[in-house]
Amino acid sequence: HNFMREFVYFSSEAATSGNFDVNELMRAGRMDIAVHFIINSFFLSHSLRDDVRLHLIFYGMPDPPKHIEIQITPETKLSKKDVANLIKKILYKYQQGKRAEVMPGCFIEKKSFLKVIEELAKENKEIFILDKKGESIRKAKIPKDSVFVVGDQNGFPKKELKRLKKSSRLISVGPKVYFASQVATLINNELDLRGF
Repeated sequence: HNFMREFVYFSSEAATSGNFDVNELMRAGRMDIAVHFIINSFFLSHSLRDDVRLHLIFYGMPDPPKHIEIQITPETKLSKKDVANLIKKILYKYQQGKRAEVMPGCFIEKKSFLKVIEELAKENKEIFILDKKGESIRKAKIPKDSVFVVGDQNGFPKKELKRLKKSSRLISVGPKVYFASQVATLINNELDLRGF
């Protein structure tokens, strides 16, 4: 299939350099959440999803903002127990002033949250922001080329969110507040059920 489902995970505090300790992910600005988000975006029981493009946007120290993009290609090496090292490697390979392809399907550049979303919107993709007050995902009209924007436990930058809301729709996965990574699973499942 040619349709990509796209996720944007925003973290206000995830480390923006590769020198964090993979055994202390919670202390790397909750890098553990980013790791789980990657796993729940791509991993199925016996395979990897090749119809997902994931954008990770990190605003933590020491060098924000960082935009990481991951998409599974036949050459992408991704193992569940090595996701933290993958992020570390991608952050280390950042090159100032350019969008660098670090490994097949893995890119890094300096780009703000708003800029990433604005560029996706320019590709005529429908932007959905996950919000408890949003329309239920089960009832919502969802075009095949959609982008789902999920925040960490601190939510999104207020100023940027205000501008975002003008060009996007709020969508909810239910009445409870889930982990960001669980939201990825729920969205994937909903789209799978719709046969996307």
